[in-house]
Amino acid sequence: MDTIKINTTQNVALDYTAAGVGNRLLAIIIDTVIKYAYVSILLYILFNTGTNSLYKYDYDGNETVNVFVLVLLIIILIPFTFYHLLSELFLNGQSIGKRIMKIKVVKLNGTQPSIGSYIARSMFRIIDDSIVGLITIAVSKNSQRFGDMAAGTTVIELAKKVTLRDTILSLQESDYQIVYSQVALMNDTDINTIKEVLDFHSKQNQPKLLEALASKIKTKYAIQSTAEDNWNFLNTLLKDYSHYQFEK
Repeated sequence: MDTIKINTTQNVALDYTAAGVGNRLLAIIIDTVIKYAYVSILLYILFNTGTNSLYKYDYDGNETVNVFVLVLLIIILIPFTFYHLLSELFLNGQSIGKRIMKIKVVKLNGTQPSIGSYIARSMFRIIDDSIVGLITIAVSKNSQRFGDMAAGTTVIELAKKVTLRDTILSLQESDYQIVYSQVALMNDTDINTIKEVLDFHSKQNQPKLLEALASKIKTKYAIQSTAEDNWNFLNTLLKDYSHYQFEK
């Protein structure tokens, strides 16, 4: 499986597993089934609500029926046409198929994909939802289809099911005392980067990565040098931020 290197907002490079052609194809199949099932259900409603018999008797006079049919067609066409754009926008980079397959759209520069990124991906979907898209994913450097190249995105595999322990927040003891008051200035992006780097270090043993991130954090938030090593310093920041967020 290909590995994709993504630079976070702290200029720290992390490696993720690219979503393979198989997973992306299965996600497309699931999404296609969902889209056509949705259309089929609404068309069944449309043609089984008595509208046909009403039209037989007075096509021009049934203004209420005309409006009903028009609204129903709009309800059908908009979600069907913009299914991927809307789902990725509101489900944080995932369609229902992607969520089932545990894959997700991300930006290669480590930032959250914007509305513009999702629109750019959708504009190329006519080409990409074909054998052309699958071939492009298979041969491109970062497992990108044309829409991904235009948007600066790719699709990665997600880790196991997330629990509170896996998130950036974890409950601390009620008598816990914050060590670094600067956590009040930090945001979820900073803390998420810290957690990702700590997790990555646990698996790959990258002390230089810890040192680089710790140095950047200290400089950015004017934290004086501490007696803690980089590992403990970053873990303390996680605990401080968690306690600060729960106590706000």
